[in-house]
Amino acid sequence: MTMTGNHGPESTAPAPARRPWMDMIPEVDLATYRRGGFMGALPAGARPALIVIDCTWSFCGSQGASLEQAMAEFPTACGPAAWDALPRIAQLVGMFRERSLPVVFTHSAIENTPFTGKATKSPPRPTLAHAEEFPDIVTPRPDEWVLGKTKASAFFGTPLQVFLTRSGIDTLVLCGVSTSGCVRASVVDAFSHGFATVVVDDCCFDRSSFAHAANLFDIQAKYAAVVSLVEVPALLPGPGCSQAA
Repeated sequence: MTMTGNHGPESTAPAPARRPWMDMIPEVDLATYRRGGFMGALPAGARPALIVIDCTWSFCGSQGASLEQAMAEFPTACGPAAWDALPRIAQLVGMFRERSLPVVFTHSAIENTPFTGKATKSPPRPTLAHAEEFPDIVTPRPDEWVLGKTKASAFFGTPLQVFLTRSGIDTLVLCGVSTSGCVRASVVDAFSHGFATVVVDDCCFDRSSFAHAANLFDIQAKYAAVVSLVEVPALLPGPGCSQAA
């Protein structure tokens, strides 16, 4: 995938190896989408920001727990899939911090859900202590925005668009949880708002490997460039290059 920006005349990410999630996609579906003109490249803009979606205890569960144990602790937890992805998410956050690029973290604004309803149609559950706090490995810095939301998309009913406009952002890189839920909803809205949109596949996770694969496939076909962590540095300005407005 080729993406252009102000960090060089043209930046081309290395061709990725076949990724594990791709093995779950039937070849006939890949052929159908390609025949329809989907799966094309997406040009990037010049000013990227990172959106880290919902990497809180409520979607992770305790480190070392099985999926069943994690969901007994927090019904929305993804267990081992979360703790497999979190070190890579931390590396991705580090890439943006090294370059003084904006990083926005989202979490559920539990205090508002009695008035707005939840992000999904699942039944209401008791609020659990520390559920919307972040594991140490992905803890936001004091100068980074933690955006509360009550629906799946980071855009819906939030001032995210205002922040991005004020910051001159034209490219969004997204990661987090769940691939099939809040990540996908945020990706669709990011693309719909006119942003060049990038999803880092091995920095996303879901409690369902099937849902993870199917949604990455569809996102790549229609709404975003899907890349892996190793490809991200080629899409960003060099370390130390501030993008401040």
